[in-house]
Amino acid sequence: MRPARRRQQGLEYGLVLLGMQAANYGIEKIPPVTLAAIIGQALLYIGVVQVPWNSEDVCISAVKILKYKDWRSFFVSNFEHGSDMHLYYNMISFLLKGAYLEPMYGTSNFGILLGIISMCCSAMYVGLSYVLTQITADYGYMTTCAIGFSGVLFALKVIVVCEEHDRLHNIGGFRVPSKFAVWAELVIIHLLVPNASFVGHLGGILVGCLYCYTSVGSFIDARINSITGRPIIHEEAFYRRRSVF
Repeated sequence: MRPARRRQQGLEYGLVLLGMQAANYGIEKIPPVTLAAIIGQALLYIGVVQVPWNSEDVCISAVKILKYKDWRSFFVSNFEHGSDMHLYYNMISFLLKGAYLEPMYGTSNFGILLGIISMCCSAMYVGLSYVLTQITADYGYMTTCAIGFSGVLFALKVIVVCEEHDRLHNIGGFRVPSKFAVWAELVIIHLLVPNASFVGHLGGILVGCLYCYTSVGSFIDARINSITGRPIIHEEAFYRRRSVF
């Protein structure tokens, strides 16, 4: 999402909704890394976590990274949000995905994987922006700035789909097979939410696909295992999908 305004302290409607939804779900049911990431991003948004920047200062764009080497934006942009409702929808989506994946992968493994996916999404955003600029000759792709956790969420959506057995998903009122669900959601969000970052969402999907369907995922799993001493165990459906490629 494109940054909208400077940080404002205090509770807003989206934060109240987020707290209510988390309480209804059951705080004790939320795995620790997932809970910490949600709380951390909420506190960052309202200014309780004191940082020497505003959200618009750390939006990511290809020109900021490639030309100005703004590595702070590379690492931080995924965790900032442009509005309280932007934060709310992202964190509710993350709650469901984290609650599914974290117990399966293990807390330490999931935490490291989340950090890797975040960096990969930033790199993919920059790379796609550069490639699209070369293809279309539209320099706007290089300068468009985005913030938010949505790219990471799209990567996690792909991973969740890979772990599940094939089933139909309800996307915008349509029943869509698992393998097409994230692509359908990408198109629908692009059509209905003009301010959303299409390149960021597409980058997240591609990162998820690299993890699920290529040897990149096996390499990442092996590196995480070497750090934590605990392998990431996937469902049988995941291994079948990865073996296809």
